Amino acid sequence: MSVSVDTPRRVDDFEVRKLRHPWRSVAAVIVGLAAVGVGWVFATNPNMDWPTVGAYLFAELTIRGLMVTLYLTVVSMLIGLVGGTVIAIMTLSHNPVLRAVATTYVTIFRGIPVLVQIIFWGFIGAFFPAVTIGVPFTDIVFFSSPTSALINSTTAAILALGLNEAAYASEIVRAGIQSVDSGQREASSALGMNRATTMQRIILPQAMRVVVPPMGNEVISLLKTSALVSVIAGNDLMTNLQQVYAQNYKVIPLLVVASVWYLIVTTLLSIGQSQLEKRFGRGVTSTLPSRVKRVSR
Repeated sequence: MSVSVDTPRRVDDFEVRKLRHPWRSVAAVIVGLAAVGVGWVFATNPNMDWPTVGAYLFAELTIRGLMVTLYLTVVSMLIGLVGGTVIAIMTLSHNPVLRAVATTYVTIFRGIPVLVQIIFWGFIGAFFPAVTIGVPFTDIVFFSSPTSALINSTTAAILALGLNEAAYASEIVRAGIQSVDSGQREASSALGMNRATTMQRIILPQAMRVVVPPMGNEVISLLKTSALVSVIAGNDLMTNLQQVYAQNYKVIPLLVVASVWYLIVTTLLSIGQSQLEKRFGRGVTSTLPSRVKRVSR
C-alpha cells in the first residue's frame, strides 16, 4: 500500500489576481462628467469675459500687486515663526510670569478676528497721533514723528498679519516641542548641555517633523488671508484688482484673475511643503499594512 504525499507548492504555482473595483470606474466617470460640465459652464458663460481675464492676467498692476502679496506673506511668516517660537518657549517655561505673558498674548490675538486687527493697525494713527521716545514725566524727547509717517498701509498689514500669525505659530511649535520624548532632555542634561543648547540642537530639530505640516498650512492660509488687507488699501493683488473693477465694473473677470494667481502660488507652496515633509520625515519607518490581494489556486 502506497501513500501519496502532496508536494508543497511554490509561490509561482499560484495565480495572483487583483481585486476588482467596478464602482471606482463609475465614480470616476461621474466626477469626470461633472468636471466637464462645470468647465463648460465657465467657458461658455458670456458674463465671464475671457478677453478681460487675458488682458489683466499678466498686467503690470496685477504682477505688482502679486509681488506685494508675496512680500507680505514672507515677512509676516518670518515674524510669526520667530515670535511663535519665542512665545512657545515662554509658554513651556517654569517662570509663571513668562507663562502668563505668553498665554495672554495668544488669547488676545487668537480671540480677535484678523480683519479687526488689520483695521486697527491701519487706523492706529487715530489712537496714537504721534510716536514719541523720551524720558517719562520730563520734557526730554529723543524722537517724535507722526504715526501715519511711520506706519503706512503695508507696514500696518505686516504688523497685523505677523503678530496674529505668531499666536497661531506658537501653538504649533509648542505641540512640536512637547512631542519630543522627555528622555531626549534627560540625555542631553546628562551630557552637560544647558537648556538653551538642548532646545537648539536636540529638541527643535526633532520637533520639525511635527511642526512642518501644520506650519505649511499656515503659510498657505496666510497667503490667502493677506487679501483682507485690501480694506486698508494695502497695495496687494486684491487691492489693485478691486481698484480696477471699481472703475470698469468687470467684477467677475478680475476676481477670476485673482483666483488664478492665488491658486498658482498655493499650488507651488503645497509642493514645497511636501518636499519639506519628506526632508524632515527621513528615518521614520511606516507601519502601514500591505495591500491585501485575492489569491486563487
